[in-house]
Amino acid sequence: MNAIVIKNLSKHFKIPKNGKKGKMRNVNHQIFDGLINAVDNISFEVLKGEIFGFLGPNGAGKTTSIRMMTGVLKPSHGQIVIFGLDAWNHPIEVKQVIGNVPEMANVYMNYTGWQNLMFIGELYGSSKDKRINNAENLLKKFDLYEKRKIKTGKYSKGMKQRLLLCMALMNDPEILFLDEPTSGLDVQSAKIIKKLIREYNERGVTIFLTTHDLEVANELCDRIAIINHGKLISLDTPYNLKKLTQENQAIDIQFESEVEKSIIEKLQSAKEIKKVNGGFHIIVEDNHVAICELVDLVKSNNLTLRQLNTNQPKLEEAFLKIIEEGIKNE
Repeated sequence: MNAIVIKNLSKHFKIPKNGKKGKMRNVNHQIFDGLINAVDNISFEVLKGEIFGFLGPNGAGKTTSIRMMTGVLKPSHGQIVIFGLDAWNHPIEVKQVIGNVPEMANVYMNYTGWQNLMFIGELYGSSKDKRINNAENLLKKFDLYEKRKIKTGKYSKGMKQRLLLCMALMNDPEILFLDEPTSGLDVQSAKIIKKLIREYNERGVTIFLTTHDLEVANELCDRIAIINHGKLISLDTPYNLKKLTQENQAIDIQFESEVEKSIIEKLQSAKEIKKVNGGFHIIVEDNHVAICELVDLVKSNNLTLRQLNTNQPKLEEAFLKIIEEGIKNE
């Protein structure tokens, strides 16, 4: 079942009449007929219960896309369907099933953590009992309950980010939109946020996530879409995207005693073998296949392993390669 269906979604902005090119230098989009194509005819589907990553360089169109999906911006063209409902024909019903943590969002600094959640609960029309119950449960889960009576202006950035997630979850959403949820956080706070994202996803909440931290995307996402210049240029699992840089897969291996290179050259999966530091650096197409073959080779030649390390392809390398190829093809 699809949680989100995006069909030919576009958003165009008019260039100000007195605008100068110098002021547009941070806009990473093509310009036609006095319009900036912030989002340019993108289509994709998000499955119910998955963590869907939405990646791209600065100014690629990620935040504009989320703002359209959450009802903040009206599309210039296209359709947004949330659990079978057109987002612009049924805005109230759609907002009841989504939670949103925008990149530039902030808590109400003069309110306590508790008051922030009570206010959001009222906006959703929740009963007093439900507001109190949800607020207590969320503050305890996000380790903020002891700080609930403190004004949020005194919260750390990590505490504010956790409170924003609490606010987004006050209406028990079925879809949670997160725009850079770990940006600027210390390692411990980011770890807490990632753990909570996983927990809510395991409960069935669909997560739509944008992030510049590609390790976070690799760790959390079931599938990843990549957008650049407002266009969707790739959509696949992290594993399949990383396969684009398979030439960088390698195995470093050392043995307890000297081993002739001719023995290692029997590996059919090896593309290149170098003898280094008393061992071998082996370039392969697939680490899993090569390791299975190495195990058989070690057994058949009665060898003893001292150390084996794999060099897996990284999502960052695949991301950069996809962006570069996309630019070349424009």
